Amino acid sequence: MPSTARTRRRAGRRPSTGRRLIAFDRDLGVRWVAGADEAGRGCLAGPLVAAAVLLDLEQISVREVRALSALNDSKQHDHEAREALFPVVMRTAARVAVVSRCVRGIDDRGLHKTNLAALRDALARVARPGCICLVDGFAVADIGHPQRAIVDGDATSASIAAASIIAKVTRDRFMQRAGDLHPGWEFGAHMGYSTPVHREAIMRLGVSPLHRMSFQSTAYQQLAL
Repeated sequence: MPSTARTRRRAGRRPSTGRRLIAFDRDLGVRWVAGADEAGRGCLAGPLVAAAVLLDLEQISVREVRALSALNDSKQHDHEAREALFPVVMRTAARVAVVSRCVRGIDDRGLHKTNLAALRDALARVARPGCICLVDGFAVADIGHPQRAIVDGDATSASIAAASIIAKVTRDRFMQRAGDLHPGWEFGAHMGYSTPVHREAIMRLGVSPLHRMSFQSTAYQQLAL
């Protein structure tokens, strides 16, 4: 192929998702960017897991940018792709923190308050002087560093997308183990989300210690009948 044709083809290519997300973080104009996201917010069962990832944008090499080319919102990846990205994020990040909030805490405090507190705690563990903190969708209480709430942040910012991968993989691994400890509810298949299989299991077996009783669900309503 002539070199001019190759040049035109390269010029017409769209940047990979990961490169686009990293470019967003670089455009913030700081060296250190911390992003936070959670997994399990909308589940009927299991913990809420928040993660935060601190990126040192001056130390991310071309090789690491290439390795992160598939980085995106964890919901855009299947299980295998998330598992493949997990160690890449862990190698690339300057700091990583994971915070888990149990079912009883969610029921006692409420989901939204629990979520914000978990995100804040995760960010506080990775933040450092000179960083900016990014949160997917919600602003959290002040932690002594500049922060921004980014709508659809896990599809916009590399640090938030990286946190979404860490949170989702960590929580899924927990729910897979929970499925072995609590057979019958098939937690390893639906991860606690309100699927038809999950709701049928609740109506058939009742609730487990991992179920959030503060949530409104037709399956719970059927138990009261």
